[in-house]
Amino acid sequence: MQSLNYAEKIRFEMAVEKTLAHEGGDVDDPADPGGHTKFGISRSAYPHVNISTLTREDAIEIYRRDYWLAPNFDLIEPEWIACKLFDLGVNTGTGRATMLLQKAVNRFRRFNEKLVVDGRLGPKTAEAVNTFRHPKALLMALKIEAGNHYFAIDNPRFLAGWLNRLAE
Repeated sequence: MQSLNYAEKIRFEMAVEKTLAHEGGDVDDPADPGGHTKFGISRSAYPHVNISTLTREDAIEIYRRDYWLAPNFDLIEPEWIACKLFDLGVNTGTGRATMLLQKAVNRFRRFNEKLVVDGRLGPKTAEAVNTFRHPKALLMALKIEAGNHYFAIDNPRFLAGWLNRLAE
């Protein structure tokens, strides 16, 4: 099992606490395609997990393994961007979140310098984010890309919640 260095651990703890605050506890909303969800871990994504008995610690381990380390979100150094990317990964899927980040980076680049928008966070995407001179501007661009994604889903029932979550 891969462990986190101190800086990565601090970034992950900040990200997971913010996400857990958004996700809440035990929810079984018939309108949610994820089905029964606890701490943001859904029955549809984890059919082998007993959602009813899932502990907070178990959820955090799933998040660390599948939503932080597996998609390489630990490579992102600016904490605001890493936290938002993680939260978007939990809410939209890690590939989609990475694509939104790649699109945000590309807003600031010329045509021949653009990242490939492939949903994989590799060394080129990490370097582009970590060396970006204006990380707050990049964070805003990421939020705009995510907002556009939420609007395109066209689900009025969840839209306000998604946008409130995005604004934090």
